[in-house]
Amino acid sequence: MWLGPEEVLVANALWVTERANPFFVLQRRRGHGKGGGLTGLLVGTLDVVLDSSARVAPYRILHQTQDSQVYWTVACGSSRKEITKHWEWLENNLLQTLSIFDNEEDITTFVKGKIHGIIAEENKNVQPQGDEDPGKFKEAELKMRKQFGMPDGEKLVNYYSCSYWKGRVPRQGWLYLTVNHLCFYSFLLGKEVSLVVQWVDVTRLEKNATLLFPESIRVDTRDQELFFSMFLNIGETFKLMEQLANLAVRQLLDSEGFLEERAPPRPPRPHRNISALKRDLDARAKNECYRATFRLPRDERLDGHTSCTLWTPFNKLHIPGQMFISSNYICFASKEEDACHLIIPLREVTIVEKADCSSVLPSPLSISTKSKMTFLFANLKDREFLVERISDFLQKMPSKPSGGSRAESKASTVDAAPEPSPAPQELSEQPAGPTSPLGGLPGGRAQEAPTASQGLLRLFQRNTPVEDLGAKGAKEKMKEESWNIHFFEFGRGMCMYRTARTRELVLKGIPESLRGELWLLFSGAWNEMVTHPGYYAELVEKSMGKYSLATEEIERDLHRSMPEHPAFQNELGIAALRRVLTAYAFRNPTIGYCQAMNIVTSVLLLYGSEEEAFWLLVALCERMLPDYYNTRVVGALVDQGIFEELTRDFLPQLSKKMQDLGVISSISLSWFLTLFLSVMPFESAVVIVDCFFYEGIKVILQVALAILDANMEQLLGCGDEGEAMTVLGRYLDNVVNKQSVSPPIPHLHALLTSGDDPPEEVDIFDLLKVSYEKFSSLRAEDIEQMRFKQRLKVIQSLEDTAKRSVVRAIPGDIGFSIEELEDLYMVFKAKHLASQYWGSSRPAAVRRDPSLPYLEQYRIDAHQFRELFASLTPWACGAHTPVLAGRMFRLLDENKDSLINFKEFVTGMSGMYHGDLTEKLKVLYKLHLPPALSPEEAESALEAAHYFTEDSSSEASPLASDLDLFLPWKVQEVLQQEEREEAGNDIQDKRREEKGTSPPDYRHYLRMWAKEKEVQKETIKDLPKMNQEQFIELCKTLYNMFSEDPMEQDLYHAIATVASLLLRIGEVGKRFSAWPGRKSRDSAPDEDESAAPDPPQDPAWELQPPAAGDPQAKAGGDTHLGKTPQESQVVGEGGGGEGRGSPSQPLSDDETKDDMSISSYSVVSAGSLQCEDLADDTVLVGGEARSPVATTHGGGTVDTDWCISFEQILASILTESVLVNFFEKRVDIGLKIKDHRKVERQFSTSSDHEQSVVLG
Repeated sequence: MWLGPEEVLVANALWVTERANPFFVLQRRRGHGKGGGLTGLLVGTLDVVLDSSARVAPYRILHQTQDSQVYWTVACGSSRKEITKHWEWLENNLLQTLSIFDNEEDITTFVKGKIHGIIAEENKNVQPQGDEDPGKFKEAELKMRKQFGMPDGEKLVNYYSCSYWKGRVPRQGWLYLTVNHLCFYSFLLGKEVSLVVQWVDVTRLEKNATLLFPESIRVDTRDQELFFSMFLNIGETFKLMEQLANLAVRQLLDSEGFLEERAPPRPPRPHRNISALKRDLDARAKNECYRATFRLPRDERLDGHTSCTLWTPFNKLHIPGQMFISSNYICFASKEEDACHLIIPLREVTIVEKADCSSVLPSPLSISTKSKMTFLFANLKDREFLVERISDFLQKMPSKPSGGSRAESKASTVDAAPEPSPAPQELSEQPAGPTSPLGGLPGGRAQEAPTASQGLLRLFQRNTPVEDLGAKGAKEKMKEESWNIHFFEFGRGMCMYRTARTRELVLKGIPESLRGELWLLFSGAWNEMVTHPGYYAELVEKSMGKYSLATEEIERDLHRSMPEHPAFQNELGIAALRRVLTAYAFRNPTIGYCQAMNIVTSVLLLYGSEEEAFWLLVALCERMLPDYYNTRVVGALVDQGIFEELTRDFLPQLSKKMQDLGVISSISLSWFLTLFLSVMPFESAVVIVDCFFYEGIKVILQVALAILDANMEQLLGCGDEGEAMTVLGRYLDNVVNKQSVSPPIPHLHALLTSGDDPPEEVDIFDLLKVSYEKFSSLRAEDIEQMRFKQRLKVIQSLEDTAKRSVVRAIPGDIGFSIEELEDLYMVFKAKHLASQYWGSSRPAAVRRDPSLPYLEQYRIDAHQFRELFASLTPWACGAHTPVLAGRMFRLLDENKDSLINFKEFVTGMSGMYHGDLTEKLKVLYKLHLPPALSPEEAESALEAAHYFTEDSSSEASPLASDLDLFLPWKVQEVLQQEEREEAGNDIQDKRREEKGTSPPDYRHYLRMWAKEKEVQKETIKDLPKMNQEQFIELCKTLYNMFSEDPMEQDLYHAIATVASLLLRIGEVGKRFSAWPGRKSRDSAPDEDESAAPDPPQDPAWELQPPAAGDPQAKAGGDTHLGKTPQESQVVGEGGGGEGRGSPSQPLSDDETKDDMSISSYSVVSAGSLQCEDLADDTVLVGGEARSPVATTHGGGTVDTDWCISFEQILASILTESVLVNFFEKRVDIGLKIKDHRKVERQFSTSSDHEQSVVLG
C-alpha cells in the first residue's frame, strides 16, 4: 500500500536493498525470504513475537535523491507481488518525469505531493457508499466551486490526482470532472496552475503513450493541447472523460431532441451518495451498450447482469456467458463473440422455474416460452434473487390475447401501446389499423389496402413458379430449405439462437420470401411493432392533411424513389411510400425528412407491409444509423471520418491518393446514406442490406474498403476526382447478383457510366466474402470508439462553419474585424450555453433550435446581456452600468421576445466602439428615450413613454443610421404608411392599389422594400426631442461614465458647462413654444432644429425664427403634411402637452414647472458635484416633477414644454474638446474580451461562468 512520505534516517539497518534506481529503492526486511544469517534470524524472531499492530511489512519502497542523506518511505507491501506492482508503477510513471527537474528539493516535493494525491484518491474510492454524503467528496465539490467560480448547478462527477504538463514540467494537482467542464488545479513550489475547459470546446480526446508523456490523456481544444498523466487508474478516468465530452457534443448536435436518457442527470434534489453522477453515467453507458448489442428499444433499461452458462441443444454444450435482465427482456451473450446470442422477450415467457441442482448442473433455471421453446441456464450465482426479479417484471407485463401469426415469429402477446389505442388490436396477416385511414389519403382508396398487409414485391411479382426459373429457382429453393432447417434447430422468431451459423446463412443471401421477416427480427423492429399496436395507424391518421416543409420535400422526392421498379411506377406504391414517410416525419419532427430516406424506405416497402416498413425505418434512423438523417447528416459525416481512418490503416498506399483527389468525401455519403442502394443494382445492394440488418454499420465499412481495394491500381492511376468517380461508378454498376430470382431491374446509374469497354462483372457474394476475409478484424466496440472520436471533430467543424456563417452575415459597416467578431461570437455562445447548463428556467435555455438559421440558434436574455455589457462596454458607468445595459437591451430587442441574437448584440457593441462622435452620441441619446428608457427607472419616464407611445416610432424611424437595429420595432410599418402618404396618394387610391390584382401587389411590395432602403439614408434631424427628465437621466449617465477617467475633473467641468447651456436652451425653447397659437407651436421644434447645427452661444439667439425661405425649415414642415392633427402635434414636440385632449394645467402646476426648471438647472450646473451627489439630487428633483404626473397622466405637465433636440446636444458637446476627445478615443475590444474571460473564470456567480476559458 502507498504510505504518506515519512523521513527515514538510517535506511539500511535491518533492511536489504533488492532494487534501486536514481530516485527510488525497493527493500526487503531481513529475516524474510532466503538467507539473512544470524541478523535475519533475530529480526524475523522479533517480528513474529511482536503483536500484529507493531509488526513491520516485509517490503518497502523509499525515495531518495543522489545528494541527500534523507530517505522517505512511499510504499510498503506484505508480499513481493504487491510491492512489485507499486515499483513498476513508479518506474513507468515517475522516472522519466523526475529526470526533467534540475533541483533535488523540487523532485522530493513533487514525489511527496504525488504520493499524497494517490493516497487521497484511494481513500476516496473505498469510502462507504451509505446514505450520507461522505465528507471527502463534498469537500472536493465545495473546493472545486470555490476555486473555479462554479455555481451550485454545476455538479462534480469525480476527481482524480494527476499531473498536468506545462511545457516539459509536470505540475502535480487535482483534476475535477464536472458535468460541463474539465478543471485542473495545482499549487506547487509557489506556482499556481488553474485550468477550466468547457466540454463543448474539446476537439480531440485520446489516450496515448509517448517517450515524453508516459501513458497520458490528451485533451485538445481549438487553440491548445493539454496533457495529463500519472493517473492511478487511467482507464477509468479516460472512460469518464469520454462520456462527459460525448454528452456535451450531443447536446450541441441536437438540443431539442436531447432525450432524457441522453441528458446529464438533473435530479430535483442534490445527490446524497458519493459520485452518484458517475454511477448514473456508468449505468447509462451500460444501458447503451446493452441496447446496441441486442437491438432493443431506446427506452429499455438494464436492471442487472450475471455470469452463467446456457445449454445449447443444437450442439449439446453448456456455453459460458453473461445473462442480462431488463424490464422487458432476458438476454444472453456468450464469452466467445459468435458462439451464441439470445433474446427472450418477457411477453413470450410462460414459465420460469428453478430446476433441481446437481454437481453437473449447479443452480439451474428453466425458462419456457409460448413458442414451446425451453432455455436452460445454470451456474447462476444468486438464483433466488434472479427468479424474484424476473417474477416482478412478469407481473408487470400486461396480458392481451395473441393474434394470428406470420410463421412462428408472430405468435406473441403484445404489450400496451404507449398511447391508449381505441381497442386492443390483434396482430395478424392483415392488421386492422393501417387500413382505416387509407381512403382519405392522397392517392389512397380502400381497395389499395394490400400494402397494409404485405410487401409491394408480392403484389407486383410475376406469378412465375420458382420451379420454372431453372438454376436460380433451385438455388432459391435450397436457401429456403437451409433456413427452414435452421429454424428447426435454432428456433424461429425473437427467441432464435443466433450463432455463427446464422451469420453464414445471412452471408449466403436471405431468400425473398423470408427477407422481410428476418429484417424485422435482426433489426429489433419487430419488438417495437408488437409493443405498439395501432401506433402507425394513429400516426397516419394524425398526419393526414398536415402540411409542413417535410411533407413538401417528401412530395418532391416521391417519384424519384426507385422509379425503375414497377412497384413505384403507379399510385399504389407511391401512396404507401407517402404514408410511411409522412408518418415518420410526424413522429420525429427533429429529423422530419431527409434525402435518401425515400430510397431506403421504398426498398423496405418491397419486402414488408407499411407498418413493418415504418418500424424498420424507425430502427434505421434512431438506432442503427444514429444522426444519419438529420439536417446536417452528422452521423454519415462521422462514419465518413471512420472510413478515412480505416483507409489509412488498411490501405495506406491508397489513402494519400484518395485524400489528394478528395474522393472519399464524395463517395461515402452516397454509399452510407442509402446503404449502396443508389449506386449498385438493386438485387445486389439488397444482399448488403441483409448483412447490415444482422451486423450493423460494420458491414457497410467492410464492403466500402473491399471496393477500394479491388480498384486500387486504377485509382492510383487517376489524375482527378472525376476520373476516380467514374472508375468506382463503373465497378459498382457491374456488381451483380446471379442468384436473384426477381426480374432484373435496369439501374439508372449504370446508364450514365457505361462505356465502350464495360468492366467484368463482380458477384456480390464474392465481394462480401472478400470483405469478410480481409477486413473482418473490425469490431463493433472499436467502431463505437472511433465514432466518438470522429463526432468530436465533425461537430466542432460544423460549429466552426456556423461561426463563419454568422460572422459573414454581419454587415460590413459594423466596424469590427473578422477576428474580433469571432472572439465576440465565442463569448456570446458561451453565455448562451451557460443558460442551458444552469439557468433552465430562462427563455434562452429552452429556445435553442438547431434547425433554425445559424444566426438565430444562440440567443441571450437581458440578464446575460447585462453581464456581457458590463465586461465589454467602453462606457463603464460604475453602479449605473446595469441600468445602461438594460436600456441597450430594450433598444436592441426589436421583436420584443426578450432575447437578442448575435447580430443585434454586435450592432449594440459597434455603436459604442465604432463610428464618429455623432454616431456614438446618437446611440447614447437613444438610450435615454423610449423604448430604451423604461418606466421602472424613473416614474416621469412613464409620462414620457405615454407621450411618445403612438407615434414616436414615426419620429424615430427615419433616423436609421447604419445602426438600424436601434429603431423601435414598429418603425417600418409606420414609415411605410408615412412614405405612401407622402407620395401624394390619398387613402382611396391606396386601398384600390392594395385590393388590385397580383401584379400591382408585387409592385406594391417592391416599392415598400425600396422605401425601406431609402429609410437608411435619413439624417439625425428625425430623432425625437428629449424632455427634461430624459435629459437629466442622460446627464446622470455621463457623470457616471466619467468617474474613473484620468481626465475626470476636466470632463466634469465640461459636462457641467454643456448641461447648464442646454438647460438654458431648453428654457428658451419652452418660452418660444408657448408664444404663438397651436399651429405655430407645431412647427417651432422644426425651426429650432434647423438652427441647431451652429453652436448656440447666446440663448436669445434661439428666439429668432429662421428665414421664410430656409430650405431645411421648409423640408421639415413638408415632411408631415399628411398627418392627422394628433400626429403632427406629437411630432412637434414642444407643445405636446395639450395635444392629448386633457384639461389645461392649473396655475400652481405652471409655478411648479418654473420652480422645477430652476432647481434642475442649479443641480446640473454645479461643476464640482460628484456623481453620487448628482444622482441623489436628481432623484429629489425628479420626485418634485413627478408628483403632478401621478395625478394627471394626460395633458400638459411640468416637463412637457421643456425639450431639447439631438442637434443642440451635439453642437454643445462640440464646444468642449475634452468631451470630443473622450468619445473619439479608440478602445481595443480584444483586451476587453481577454479581461472578461479572466474575470468570468475567477469571480463567476450562478449564471455567469465563462466556460471556454483555459488559463495556465
